[in-house]
Amino acid sequence: MTTPSHPLLESGRVYRTRELRAWSANAPRLAKRLMREGKLRQLASGLYAHERVSRFGAVPPTDHEIMRGFLEGGPFVFTGPDRWNVLGLGTTAVFAMPLVYNTKRSGTFQLGGRPFKLRRVSFPENPPPEWFVIDLLEHADEAGTSRADLQGPLCRALERNRFDRGRLRQMAERYGTKATRALVNAALAQSPG
Repeated sequence: MTTPSHPLLESGRVYRTRELRAWSANAPRLAKRLMREGKLRQLASGLYAHERVSRFGAVPPTDHEIMRGFLEGGPFVFTGPDRWNVLGLGTTAVFAMPLVYNTKRSGTFQLGGRPFKLRRVSFPENPPPEWFVIDLLEHADEAGTSRADLQGPLCRALERNRFDRGRLRQMAERYGTKATRALVNAALAQSPG
């Protein structure tokens, strides 16, 4: 049985060159041909997107799909101001690039003409809001605030039962520094539970 000369590419999906080996013994040559035919767009060396087409033209892959392809299916989580600002703790920071925690790479990478800041750090598989609180406390200076400035809003949020107290303590113990654990314990003690 022969492999098809035109792979059945999924719309909106990101591919590594090696994934194209399913259709050709010479995956780099196939990638170049598919780019010439307009079926793939190169995002970075060895990373390609088969863009979805809408009535307005090509739709780039989602950030999540770019990370899935770039990190080869390894675990990752998007964090930073987009996640921190919705916690209701008073931060309004903005980053010029998405912040992505993962288990494989650290650094700033240009993917599809956009920068992504990757950090190799520990994080839970499905981070709850309480983990994002700890992440914010750990990176308060990057959010344009301080841990001390976040303590009052955290106490008020705990009084309104916005966060699960046990889970917050658990996330602080597992992912927080000594200073963050102390702040969380003080906030828990100050706010009636």
